[in-house]
Amino acid sequence: MTESRMQAAAHHEEHFLELAHVNVARGDRVVLHDINLSIRTGEHVAILGPNGCGKSTLIFTMTCQIYPIVQPGMQVRIFGRERWDLTQLRRHFGIVAAGLTGTELPGERTAVTTGLDAVIAGFFSASTLWPNLHVTGEMRERAVEALERIEAAYLATQLVGEMSAGEKRRILIARALVHRPRQLLLDEPSNALDLAAQRELRETLRRLAQEGTGLVLVTHHLGDILPEIERVILMRGGRIVGDGPRTEMLTAPKLSELFNTPVCVGRDEEWLHSW
Repeated sequence: MTESRMQAAAHHEEHFLELAHVNVARGDRVVLHDINLSIRTGEHVAILGPNGCGKSTLIFTMTCQIYPIVQPGMQVRIFGRERWDLTQLRRHFGIVAAGLTGTELPGERTAVTTGLDAVIAGFFSASTLWPNLHVTGEMRERAVEALERIEAAYLATQLVGEMSAGEKRRILIARALVHRPRQLLLDEPSNALDLAAQRELRETLRRLAQEGTGLVLVTHHLGDILPEIERVILMRGGRIVGDGPRTEMLTAPKLSELFNTPVCVGRDEEWLHSW
């Protein structure tokens, strides 16, 4: 390999994500327009915008749950590669989806599932440990490790069906961490959480960020943006309309324009809040 190719390969490996001229349709409607975006591996980034602006679709594109429109000049690279076996790709990043319902956690029919079992089931993208799944000792060790990383070891023996919304969110984060991912993607992580649970969640995410896990946080709440997040991407109408340091992006004029309403920004020690 020539020196120039080696440098190019090293450059791509440094990046979790590289998107160029990406357009994405859902049904007959194009919802992302000419997205150009790169995120370094280990970087902490917030994607901020009003409901319906395309934030979640962008996350689905990052995780290959939705594919862009194929056209000249379009490019998608994840950890330096254009093609992935999705099973292998899932081991490189963790995903914490919006909401607490769906297929991630067990429902009423599997009420006997403990927190530890739900985390182990993350290795199989299953909601619970079905009898046909082969669980190794290493999987159990990693699941315990994931719970300990977010200071939730006490949830290991609790039944998921009896957990609070905040506790379930912590189980979802632990599931996302079992592969020891290089990047963690979180879509509206504070939804459905009360004030105490929001505080616990933000403290957990701060610890992960300080330990070196890269965070890509999608939100429309200014209070979700951790002090460790220095880069903010603004989205409106399926387009990126701002990308830069938090001090430049999170101002009253920019946010007022973004949300099409008067916004005031205040600061409480390291945190920002709006009204």
